[in-house]
Amino acid sequence: MWKTALLLAAALSVPTVEVPSTRSPVDKSYRKMLQGVELFRREHALAPQATLRFRLLPRQPGTDMRGIKLKVVGDTTAKPVAIAADNSFTLDADAQLWREDAAVLANRKTLSMTWRAEVRSPGVPEGRRRLGDLRLECLVGMEAGLVSNNAHLFAWLDEYLRSPDKVCSDPQGNYMFFTERPLFSITLEAGERRATLPFHDLYAGNPPASEMPYCDCQVLLDRSYFAPIWDRSWPDDTLLSFEYMDDPPPASPAAPRDRKAALAAFGPPQLSRRFDSGREVWLYQSTPPVPLEPGPDGRPRMGEHVLLFGPDGTTLKTRQRSP
Repeated sequence: MWKTALLLAAALSVPTVEVPSTRSPVDKSYRKMLQGVELFRREHALAPQATLRFRLLPRQPGTDMRGIKLKVVGDTTAKPVAIAADNSFTLDADAQLWREDAAVLANRKTLSMTWRAEVRSPGVPEGRRRLGDLRLECLVGMEAGLVSNNAHLFAWLDEYLRSPDKVCSDPQGNYMFFTERPLFSITLEAGERRATLPFHDLYAGNPPASEMPYCDCQVLLDRSYFAPIWDRSWPDDTLLSFEYMDDPPPASPAAPRDRKAALAAFGPPQLSRRFDSGREVWLYQSTPPVPLEPGPDGRPRMGEHVLLFGPDGTTLKTRQRSP
């Protein structure tokens, strides 16, 4: 451990030389990823018991995530990177590869995958995530340069890309996280305090189809979400509890039985989204009877009624959220 730390310290002391690069966007900078590792160590108080791994996820349809191979390649040196069955890995510090401004290369096409930091604290129940872990994931991911071509979707980030603190502490930062299964609802839990995340924090904020090619969520839209990592009123030990689309319970008996019945009862939804699985979500919003101050993210507070339909149009789930 101490040898690795000394090696990383020696590597990080090498002056950085800016040179033009034609590196493929799917390749990642070895230096920047190691800087992400170092930031993880500096900010470890956010998740004192956690470990850090990097992970590869599919970004484009048809991407084969089996048998991926990784290597770090410099001008004169190359090293393979061991990758686990879930396509996660760690990086060791190597002074020679640092000096050569090496790239982390995967045997997949440009922009076919998205890269993420994964910070996990022990003892967190399955189907939940700890908010402090997610805060640290954002900081590491931004420092390591893992955000892919999101310029069209999150254009405001351009001026902030070099500042993880700004991206991860701003309500408009929109650093995207992913779950293992398609999402229906997320609840925050901190002691006796409970809150359900609003619809706009799920499914990448429901971007238009024209922007999907520029989103890391292209094939993981139904698993994507934004967490309130910027809201310090929620402590680091806050747990996010996930309800998935295929979880019980089914829709209540009072729910409309299908899309046709929902249209007859409520009219057209304010927002809807159909996923590659054939499932579809509809959002109905309502204005509170008494005007409320905007939420901490500046958005108006609205009531929500969300319906989930199966590929055949049958109602699978419903939920309501007060303003």
